[in-house]
Amino acid sequence: MSVPKQDKNMDFIFKSLLAGGVAGMCSKTAVAPLDRIKILLQAHNNHYKHLGVFSGLREVVRKESLLALYKGNGAQMVRVFPYAATQFTSFELYSQMFRNTLGSQSHIGKLLSGSCAGATAVALTYPLDTIRARLAFQVTETYTGIVHTAVSIFQQEGGLRGLYRGFLPTLCGMIPYAGFSFYCFEMLKLLSMKYLPDITCTPSSRNTGGLALSIPSKLICGGFAGAIAQSIAYPMDVTRRRMQLAMMMPETHKFGFGMIQTLVHIYRENGIYNGLYRGMSINYLRAMPMVAVSFSVYELMKQTLNLDTGLKL
Repeated sequence: MSVPKQDKNMDFIFKSLLAGGVAGMCSKTAVAPLDRIKILLQAHNNHYKHLGVFSGLREVVRKESLLALYKGNGAQMVRVFPYAATQFTSFELYSQMFRNTLGSQSHIGKLLSGSCAGATAVALTYPLDTIRARLAFQVTETYTGIVHTAVSIFQQEGGLRGLYRGFLPTLCGMIPYAGFSFYCFEMLKLLSMKYLPDITCTPSSRNTGGLALSIPSKLICGGFAGAIAQSIAYPMDVTRRRMQLAMMMPETHKFGFGMIQTLVHIYRENGIYNGLYRGMSINYLRAMPMVAVSFSVYELMKQTLNLDTGLKL
């Protein structure tokens, strides 16, 4: 007796949500110390703004503790599971939709699939990102936890407007970032399997053609995809952080009143290299392994859960 298409699709979506959530948690935990330093540098924290990446890591351990490198990671995990689950699953849905409308070989369809997936995920989980940024940025205990941070922002900074401060630059940055991340990974994976199967692939009974990328190949493709995407979208990431953290100190309140105004302030005060691209070196150090681990774990989870058959709309 055959299983109805609707039941198959629901099973696919449930397993895809699980695979995406696990992939996101693994990737973010792997780079959590670098993530915290990036936030401290981006927003010019008074305790660490004069330091570099590795000196900053040492100073966090010296001033706070080793576990302080993971400050805010609890909120990150609460956010990243639904975020990554939504992003990867919606990517599968959008991919099938654009394949049906634009054709399976459409590069625009592949790019739009990633962009729409990123936009969907960030719209649903953005308040948790704001909360996580506040927890990671603090050195003295302004906030005591996720709930306290959420309630404080909601009560003191205009309700949902406070929790969604910085959402527009996030969305403007996410559209190219997610689009190019997914597009570059899929294209690099395709090219590797087509032209370098002896080097990059291992036998698999579950994948089309009987081949699957090896784990090192997945990591390399993911790393390059992350580097390309971050190079394009990074100024919007800086703008988002400055807006999210603007209300924590009186001298930074000027960064909390609109995306364009914040971009102009950053550029006038610090320029391009030390302003709009501040922390870019650490972002490469964190983005490349983060995206590599994320895509690799998701691909492995797909193989484990037998999701390579895809979704049928």
